[in-house]
Amino acid sequence: MSATQWDQRYADEHYHYGTAPNAWLISQSWRLPRSGAALALADGEGRNGVWLAQQGLQTTSLDQSAAGLAKARKLASERGVALHTVQADLADWDWPVAAFDVVASIFVHLPEALRRRTHAGITRALRPGGLLILEAFTPAQLACASGGPRDPALLYSETQLREDFTALELIELLSGEVVLDEGPGHRGPGQVLRLLARRAA
Repeated sequence: MSATQWDQRYADEHYHYGTAPNAWLISQSWRLPRSGAALALADGEGRNGVWLAQQGLQTTSLDQSAAGLAKARKLASERGVALHTVQADLADWDWPVAAFDVVASIFVHLPEALRRRTHAGITRALRPGGLLILEAFTPAQLACASGGPRDPALLYSETQLREDFTALELIELLSGEVVLDEGPGHRGPGQVLRLLARRAA
């Protein structure tokens, strides 16, 4: 979807994916550093970035939607945390080198060339010891009514993620059904991949 389409989706006062953070992200809270920098990738209305900031991390919420980021800043203000927002298209964003201790990529679905570029950028942007927390839909999601892309080319496989992140230490890669409860945008049974990986120290 284009920035304009996302702006239209986020135009009302309601949070399309809710204000609670993603369950997979929450489950990894014990692994997070006590301080450092985090990136919430394609963070939409900010639910995951705000949560990372609440954990004491200096967090950047990146998205192409100005409307989404405005709601992210509003949510951060309501929760009493600082959140740095960056409006950028991943096709053009200049990835920093060794800038983040944590990168959260939650339901970021991209065409193949951009997916590879983005995942290479994540690897480059992680500091030594840095953690990647990723969740994405698999092709089996097409049979589910809980959201996600309808284009099978935008859905991910275990093989793709293993190939994209060969430079990282793979800690977990899980595949299967979960029950999503993330606002009206993701609700009900879903078929997902959950990846946890670390850059070597």
